[in-house]
Amino acid sequence: MVGPARRASAWRITGVVVTLAATTLAVALTRQTDRADQPAAPGSVAAAPTAPVVLNGTDDAFIQLLLPMDDGALALIDHLDTRPSTTDPALRAVLGEIRTTHRAEVVELRGLLAAGNVPEHNIHEGHQMPGMVTDERLADLRATPDAEVPSRAVGLLRAHLEQSVVLSRGEQTAGGSPEVRALAGRIEATRAAELSALAGRPGATGDADN
Repeated sequence: MVGPARRASAWRITGVVVTLAATTLAVALTRQTDRADQPAAPGSVAAAPTAPVVLNGTDDAFIQLLLPMDDGALALIDHLDTRPSTTDPALRAVLGEIRTTHRAEVVELRGLLAAGNVPEHNIHEGHQMPGMVTDERLADLRATPDAEVPSRAVGLLRAHLEQSVVLSRGEQTAGGSPEVRALAGRIEATRAAELSALAGRPGATGDADN
């Protein structure tokens, strides 16, 4: 039979354990709250959680081709910022919209590669692919007289947008990942709007890929 003294001692030990547990939990919660309230370090980017995706060959080919195509189009738009002949406010507005959508697209495409655990590789580097603003085509544009830059640039962009539509339709037909197919559908719709915005502007569409 346990005596009164031992029972009192046991109750005191139990009380200490409960108090310590409660204190530990409170400290942990406080630290988590403090971390949540702290601003991110300058230059850091919060990583958004991405669920794994399974990419088939079509998904991979679509992403790996569209990434350098988008990068080339963005390089073209950046170059146009330096040319005095592309100061038309309406054209500038269209170029700004294309830049915004393409930048967001590149982030999403690279996120899908990461979620699929597939490394990015430009297997078309150095190739004159339809719709791709290559280094050679950009060099030609740099050498183009100012008066001819807008029509030449619009032609290159139209070729890029039209080829992106072709690729997006192919991905929606043969792609395996629902996430990539959904992105391809959005890209097709975006490209259609961008092509519409460029409609009526002079552009050497037929010569863009030569």
